Amino acid sequence: MDNNEKNLILFGLRVKHLRTVKEDISLRELAKRCDVEHSKIGKIEKGQIKIQLPTVFELAKGLSVHPRELFDFEFNIPK
Repeated sequence: MDNNEKNLILFGLRVKHLRTVKEDISLRELAKRCDVEHSKIGKIEKGQIKIQLPTVFELAKGLSVHPRELFDFEFNIPK
């Protein structure tokens, strides 16, 4: 697994944390709050797909957080 894959997983875990701990909402509820399908959110949370910046903005909107909060995790940076 390379660093990009690890970062996708960490990003997904952060989204899931904000969804379940901060907001306590389901995938379907988050999907209603933003313009992202619930199945895609599930794949994002598992680090299975790459996403584009507009999706980051939609997730932040749906979670009522600033987009930078989605990146509040320790990045894997190549040495």
